[in-house]
Amino acid sequence: MAPRKASMLPFLVFLLSSSSLATSSHTHEDFLRCLSLYFEDPVAISKVVYTSNNSSYSSVLHFSIRNLRFNSSKLKPLVIVTPMDLSHIQATIHCSRHHNLQIRMRSGGHDVEGLSYSSVLPFVVVDIINLRTITVDATNRTAWVQAGATLGELYYRIVEKSRTLAFPAGSCPTVGVGGHFSGGGYGLMLRKYGLAADNIVDAQLIDAKGRILDRESMGDDLFWAIRGGGGNSFGVVVAWKINLVEVPSTVTVFTVVRNLEQNATKLIHQWQYVANKLPEDLFLTAVIGSVNSSQGGNTAVQAMFISLFLGKADQLLLWMHGSFPDLGIVRDDCIEMSWIESILYVNGFPRNTSVDVLLDRSSQSLINFKVKSDYVKEPMAEIVLKEIWERFSDENIEVPAMTFIPYGGKMNKISESSIPFPHRAGNLYKISHTVAWSEETASERHLAWIRRLYSYMTSYISQKTREAYVNYRDLDIGMNNPAGSTSYRQASIWGRKYFKNNVDKLVRVKTEVDPANFFRNEQSIPPLSPW
Repeated sequence: MAPRKASMLPFLVFLLSSSSLATSSHTHEDFLRCLSLYFEDPVAISKVVYTSNNSSYSSVLHFSIRNLRFNSSKLKPLVIVTPMDLSHIQATIHCSRHHNLQIRMRSGGHDVEGLSYSSVLPFVVVDIINLRTITVDATNRTAWVQAGATLGELYYRIVEKSRTLAFPAGSCPTVGVGGHFSGGGYGLMLRKYGLAADNIVDAQLIDAKGRILDRESMGDDLFWAIRGGGGNSFGVVVAWKINLVEVPSTVTVFTVVRNLEQNATKLIHQWQYVANKLPEDLFLTAVIGSVNSSQGGNTAVQAMFISLFLGKADQLLLWMHGSFPDLGIVRDDCIEMSWIESILYVNGFPRNTSVDVLLDRSSQSLINFKVKSDYVKEPMAEIVLKEIWERFSDENIEVPAMTFIPYGGKMNKISESSIPFPHRAGNLYKISHTVAWSEETASERHLAWIRRLYSYMTSYISQKTREAYVNYRDLDIGMNNPAGSTSYRQASIWGRKYFKNNVDKLVRVKTEVDPANFFRNEQSIPPLSPW
C-alpha cells in the first residue's frame, strides 16, 4: 500500500499538543505522522484514530473491555485505531513496524487475560469493531463474516436467511468472531459438528508485510495455523468464510438444578460416564456453583444441568430416560423452540425476548473474573467432588463455578492434527474453572482461591502434560518474555498445554511467515529464529 501524498501533520500535532505523556510524545507524533501519509483528509482520520487527548479515547477503549480486572489497567495503548477499511490496517502495520510499536488486535474484547488491549510495552490497539459485514449464502450454505462481527450478529444474519441453518460456535452473543475462531471456538453443537474452526473453509489475512492473503495465496500451512492456533501470532485475520450447518426447525432445551440433598454429588459422578456417550444431537453440560442458602444465609452448593437437543422433546425424553434416568427429567422440564431462540435461552433472556438483542454488543454485564481450564480423560471419584464442594462453600468467595463440557461425538472423529486445536478423542470432557467477584479490592482473595483449586485438581487431571484451552488464556501456566526473545523451550511450557504436538508445526509456520515476531503477545507463538 503506497502512502497518500496529502499531509496531515498539522492536524496530528494538534491532537498531541496537550499530551501529558512526555516520554512517549515523540512516539505518538512519529507514528501519527506516518499514518497521516495514508489518509487524504482530517475527517477520515479523526473517525479512525484516537489518542489519549481525544475526548472519545476512554469510551472507545472501555467499550469492549469485558473483564473489569483490566478496566483500570495503567497499561493503555498510545493509540487506538478503529479501521473502516483494510487499507487502514495495512497502514497501521507499516507504521507500527517502522516505529517499533506492538499491535494488539481486538474483536469483541473477551480476551480473558486482557491481552487484546494491554501490554507492558508501547503499543497500538487495532479495534476492528467497524469491520463486521456478514454475507450469507443460504443456497450454498456458506457465509463470509468479517472478524469484527460478534457471534450474536452472525447468528442474527444467518436466521434472516434461513431458520434451519446455524453455525457451531459459542453461545455468548457479544463474543467477537475474530478471536473466537482463531482459538478453535466451541458451543453447544460441538458434539454434532465440531468446533467453529473445523467449519472454516477460507479466510482473509493481512500479514506482517501488509499483504492481503486468502486461503490460496497464504498456503496450506498458514491456513492451518490460523484455525485454532490462537490470535495475534501470524497476522491480522480480517474475514472468515464458514460452512453453515443444518438444524431442525424445532430443538428442545432444559435446565434442572439439583442440590446436595437431591444427590448432586452422585449425579455429577454419573454424568462423567454418560454425557460423552449420548447421541451427537444431544448436548448435556453440568455446572457446579454455589448460592446463598435460605437457612441462615449460608453458602450451599448446587449442580445445574443444561441441555440442547436437536430434535423434539419426546425423543429427548427417550434418550434421557434410557441413558441418565437418575437425573429425573420429565416433560414439564423440556421446552421446544427454534435454534435461534435456544441461544437466547442459554443466555438467560426471557422467552419473549426479540432476537434483535443479539445485535446489542453491550448487552453483557461486566464483572471481575479469572478462568482456567482442564481436559479430563478419566472420571473423578465422588470423594474428589466432595472436596470440591467444600471449597465452593467458602463464604468469602462470591461466584465460583466449574462448567463441565462433554466431548465425544464429532470431536472423537476429527484428528488431533487436522487443525492446531488438539483436544479430541480420549477426552471425556473439558472443565472451565471460573471465579467472579464485584469489587476490585477482592481480586487477590479470589485469584488465590482459584489457583488453589487448580493446584488441588492436578493429581486428578494430569496425565503426562496437563492440557488447557487457548481461548481461555491463563498466564499462570507460562508466558513469553514481552521485552525480548523467548526460547522454544520456554514457550513450550505453555504451548504444549494448548497445542500438544501441534506446537512444533505452529513454531515452524511462525518462523516462515513472521520471523521478526512482529505479531506477538505474552502467549503468542514465537519463531525459532532470534529477532
